[in-house]
Amino acid sequence: MSISRSHGVEPAVNEAPFHFSGVLLPDDVSVTIGVVGGRITYDEPSGSTLVADNVWIVPGFVDAHCHVGLGKEGAVGPEVQRIQAEDSRDGGTHVARDCGVPAETRWIDDEPDLPQIIRAGRHVARPKRYIRDVGVDVEPEGLVAAVEVEAKRGDGWVKLVGDWIDRDRGDLAPLWPRDVAEAAISRAHELGARVTAHVFGEEAPHDLVAAGIDCLEHGTGITADLLGVMAERQVALVPTLVNIENFPGIADSAGRFPAYADHMRVLHRTAGERLRAAYEAGVPIYAGTDAGSMIEHGRIADEIRALHAAGMSAKDALAAASWQARKWLGVGSGVAEGDIASFNVYAQDPYDMTAFAAPSFIVLKGRVRR
Repeated sequence: MSISRSHGVEPAVNEAPFHFSGVLLPDDVSVTIGVVGGRITYDEPSGSTLVADNVWIVPGFVDAHCHVGLGKEGAVGPEVQRIQAEDSRDGGTHVARDCGVPAETRWIDDEPDLPQIIRAGRHVARPKRYIRDVGVDVEPEGLVAAVEVEAKRGDGWVKLVGDWIDRDRGDLAPLWPRDVAEAAISRAHELGARVTAHVFGEEAPHDLVAAGIDCLEHGTGITADLLGVMAERQVALVPTLVNIENFPGIADSAGRFPAYADHMRVLHRTAGERLRAAYEAGVPIYAGTDAGSMIEHGRIADEIRALHAAGMSAKDALAAASWQARKWLGVGSGVAEGDIASFNVYAQDPYDMTAFAAPSFIVLKGRVRR
């Protein structure tokens, strides 16, 4: 890769036209991709500055499960939100599907140097069946009404907590009866929102898939008998593998609940096997880090590598965070003629997972950064 030093790549608006030359994924074609007025052109504009050539160009990444606005102690304010969003961006994330936060983050929408956020409102859980002060707590009879509120707060998504530790049982257990979940999901769909759910164990996914859920988060307990239905209905899976690595530590801290601790260790041990089975069955899989409390923002490259290590091809692992994820969320490719430019640039072949890391350049909302 060669870099033109005459063109500033500072975190600010670039008013002059610029371009890159290299291989564009996923079609693996050689292109000169230009940006004029923040939008993509494949006609090299007069006076355009070459930023870099002999590079690989990838549509900007989606972190399909993260929490800008959430910290270890709960909601965080705008200053920390900005740091979280900047860390995500610097790792290559252009679009963050926020899977539930108790904080207000709408101010980010007007920031030209921060990723786009697609929100899901707040988590909807039952009292004492999720992390304190993070979600909205309702009993089953209040679920539909809560979903109506969160559907209006979000950007086309609602987030349910599908299972959590039941202290009476001493292990994971579903939160919602199937008929209640079905009514809530149906109401969300009427309001134009898709529904996703946190699930760790084996029981909750069956009821949620039967109830018409659109996506499952983590999914460490998805069993083989569900895979055909999920593939047929295109129920998505966001496995958050970098967060699943925390399961042994969670188990170690659950001394009062030995059955739960043992269960979490088993789920950790079998996570890769279950993901491979889902992949081979044709379940749509997308990359998400679960950044926000236990996981630092900016780790989308780690999640892509983890998907590959679990059995996905390098191209499919990249697609899960890039062009396929963008299509799933309806945000456009970011590299089509006339699009607001949204892509990452690599000096090395990104299909080489041994060398895959943060991008050399990021073109976000039509502006280029190093």
